[in-house]
Amino acid sequence: MAKHRIYTTSFASVYPHSVAKAEKKGRTKTEVDQIICWLTGYDEKGLQTQLEQKTDFETFFAEAPKLNPLRILIKGMVCGVRVEDIEEPTMREIRYLDKLIDEVARGKAMDRILPKI
Repeated sequence: MAKHRIYTTSFASVYPHSVAKAEKKGRTKTEVDQIICWLTGYDEKGLQTQLEQKTDFETFFAEAPKLNPLRILIKGMVCGVRVEDIEEPTMREIRYLDKLIDEVARGKAMDRILPKI
């Protein structure tokens, strides 16, 4: 079975749309970066490197320094699908990110968006 197109899409090509979505609701690029770093373990330099290299989504998540173990607490719907029900690991990671970006764009406080113990 062929991989979904998003796997080979450059993370850098989607990133500006995520930032614009958040900024349209009065949020900042810094908050988007905070979410990405929380989820993946990239630091600012590592994130910037991935953007400059135009890394695809599959590689972006495969090379993530340390996927946050609390990401499994992210629940809800993205594109009509419950993120917790997605079985394919890479697609689930992509949808976790989508869900977090949606939450910041909705105006939720950062301490309510990022799961804690």
